[in-house]
Amino acid sequence: MPITKAFAAASATSALEPFQIDRREVGPHDVQIEIAFCGVCHSDIHQVRNEWGGSMYPMVPGHEIVGRVTAVGGHVKKFKAGDLAGVGCMVDSCRTCASCKRDLEQFCEVGGAFTYNGTEMDRKTPTYGGYSASVVVNEDFVLSISPKLDLAAAAPLLCAGITTYSPLRHWNTKKGDKVGVVGLGGLGHMAVKLAAAMGAEVTMLSTSASKEVDARKLGATGFGLTSDDTTFKRLAGHFDLIIDTISAPHDYNKYLGMLRLEGAMVLLGVPPAPTPVAATSLIFGRKTLSGSLIGGIAETQEMLDFCAGHGIVSEIELIPVQRVNEAYERMMKGDVRYRFVLDMKTL
Repeated sequence: MPITKAFAAASATSALEPFQIDRREVGPHDVQIEIAFCGVCHSDIHQVRNEWGGSMYPMVPGHEIVGRVTAVGGHVKKFKAGDLAGVGCMVDSCRTCASCKRDLEQFCEVGGAFTYNGTEMDRKTPTYGGYSASVVVNEDFVLSISPKLDLAAAAPLLCAGITTYSPLRHWNTKKGDKVGVVGLGGLGHMAVKLAAAMGAEVTMLSTSASKEVDARKLGATGFGLTSDDTTFKRLAGHFDLIIDTISAPHDYNKYLGMLRLEGAMVLLGVPPAPTPVAATSLIFGRKTLSGSLIGGIAETQEMLDFCAGHGIVSEIELIPVQRVNEAYERMMKGDVRYRFVLDMKTL
């Protein structure tokens, strides 16, 4: 089995350090990718530090993977050596359940194979992520990356991009719709860019007045300071859709009051404790409070093609892999605009 350089955490309290992993040989339906860049997602921190429980060690994080194909199996039809390719949050699923048949592999009813901190579908072989030199993945879970996109800045599209694109598409965002985005971070800045490219009138909703300048540069046409209660009165009944990216505790009821009749609010962030929701916040106006999880493989490819057509990538800070622990500390302080990406050539 090929030995591959990587960075891994040995435990929930360990720093990420150089490590070696075994990658499988390229099988008939596999694609081998030399990893050029890997984005750093906030969920990497949660899982490395076992904040969600069930973490498996040693852990090699990373599910925003882009690079170049170096080998393909004999039955592979979608890729060839030299192609630009990416891998997102999943590397396999059962393929046969109702969700998988609807191209919603992220909701695989028997449980899919996630890119790291999990196992392959055999439930035995551990999966290791993109903080590594290369990866081998079944071609059905490999994405094509357009050469029109800056490769490093395209890496976060494999998670932050699809996580925000999927609810915008599911709720049929179109020209003239009024979309509110709660929080301007790794997810929020992508939601602003994508909603604006779909023709929506985008308003950034933030507790920090300093975020207004960046939000408008990214495509927002409005701004609401949510630390000021008058904002909720001013924007009452205003939005068709609210994309909520915040993982800190906040009052959903206030934001539901900003929705128009039959508007929807979609949760992408995961606060640490359950949030009370008053029935009247939904009943009056027949409003919807929902959630969304990444997207299926077909929709992820659709998102990448949309981004290539509109020149959309993430705003990134490119760093050598040896600074990943520093990046984690800075992310916990909100000190990144808006996504760290690891240069895996420095491995």
